[in-house]
Amino acid sequence: MFAIPTSRAFVTLLLAALAGQTEAEDASRSGKSGPDKPIMLRQSGGFRQDHPSPERNPNMTLSCDHGYVEYFQPWRPRKTSIVMWHSSSTQSFQNRWDGGEGFKDMFLRREYPVYLWEGPRVGRANWACNATSYAPDYRDQGNFVAWNFGPSFNECEYAWQQATSSRYQEFDSEASVNLETDAAAIAADSGKLGTDIVYLTNSASGLRAQMTAVKSNTTNIKGIVCYESYGYVFPDDAGTKPGFGSNPFGPILVPVEEFKKLAEVPAIQFMWGDHRDDSFLYLNQSRQAAALINQYGGNAEVIMLGKDKGLKGTTHIAFADLHNEKVAGLPDEILEVNGLTEYY
Repeated sequence: MFAIPTSRAFVTLLLAALAGQTEAEDASRSGKSGPDKPIMLRQSGGFRQDHPSPERNPNMTLSCDHGYVEYFQPWRPRKTSIVMWHSSSTQSFQNRWDGGEGFKDMFLRREYPVYLWEGPRVGRANWACNATSYAPDYRDQGNFVAWNFGPSFNECEYAWQQATSSRYQEFDSEASVNLETDAAAIAADSGKLGTDIVYLTNSASGLRAQMTAVKSNTTNIKGIVCYESYGYVFPDDAGTKPGFGSNPFGPILVPVEEFKKLAEVPAIQFMWGDHRDDSFLYLNQSRQAAALINQYGGNAEVIMLGKDKGLKGTTHIAFADLHNEKVAGLPDEILEVNGLTEYY
């Protein structure tokens, strides 16, 4: 039998913990979700999403091509899980580029369970079942243009360093999309991510979230938010042609009955920064995909963050921008309208 410690230090810690819990509960009741609200976790951790190992030797195994999930469960969690699916690094959801608060903590303060997902061969799940290669190249300056970065990154060396170095190797091809989404669909159907899932995605992960919904056998996926998605899913009768070569960013064609699963997702948003115009290929594809989803009874919309929401200066990675708190308010609207804010 263990004795209960009664030292002054222990009592002080106990009182501090109780005060913190009371403060968190008061903040929750008042709707407060800013940086002054404490983040109280019930638990955090991680797990692998298994994938079959290669069949080269029936007597040996290799744990490869699996997904990896890092999770954070609030003390008083809502029913909806926010699954953050990056295209460059989990760091893009963990902090703003200048080191400020990122989406992970913002949604934990809102008391949503948060899951950071990394598909097979990406980041902490990079052990592949097949040989892979990496050829170093000078990419930083090219990303400055592709990601719509502006003068503010020239003024903040730290932000520029974080944005360019917080990256993993991306295996962009239709084969890789299928590999990652096979694992993601299993994870979504398993219930390990919850039964009310909203994906927050960026760039190439937007295409992957769409394909995950197409492959899912459950109704656990309740929303998809794509920040500048590079790639879209189309029904095979829409007259759309697949992309060239390895088809890294779609379009990916699927049978009509599978495409209709996207119409069953309660809410889908394709968001674009204010530096994209009508000549941009993927913006046009997002409009076409949204129209087709809605044709089958879905709820998809295209949002121009500058024109429609007044969020000027938004980059390709809006959730890591300096005004990411305002950007985070947009998924709040989806969650509220679709009844995804309830607690257990």
